[in-house]
Amino acid sequence: PKSQVPTLELDDGQRLTEGPVIVQYIADQAPTSGLAPAAGSMARYRVMEWLNFITSELHKTFSPLFNPATPADAKPMFSARVLDRLTWVDTQLEGKTYLTGDTFTVADAYLFVVTNWTKFVGIDISGLKNLGAFMGRVAARPAVQAALKAEGLLN
Repeated sequence: PKSQVPTLELDDGQRLTEGPVIVQYIADQAPTSGLAPAAGSMARYRVMEWLNFITSELHKTFSPLFNPATPADAKPMFSARVLDRLTWVDTQLEGKTYLTGDTFTVADAYLFVVTNWTKFVGIDISGLKNLGAFMGRVAARPAVQAALKAEGLLN
């Protein structure tokens, strides 16, 4: 209805939209998975904080880079903004396995997807060592490998 994705249609016909809400819903369906900390905990709020940052500061900033109507001379400005935000993320990953520490959460999955878009819009993140290591760790996860293969994103 919003003319955008993502949308998750549930078995009862209800629909959820907005990536951060969808991933939290999915994590809450399997609470023992560890994909999201318990509701009401500070750890959960940290994951929610990251989800909101990724959706507002990264995801939306990529949008003009995929839009063919964006003037070519404006795209470097958007690319620079994305790289600036990813550089900040790189500093936040210093000494951490994942965004909130040693546990993989839905925020890490979302960051992986959005950061992977740099390959498709020509943003070089090779100088971001912490982010590069993070991307390698997430990419090596068996479920991520299966998803990338299913989507035709593995070479």
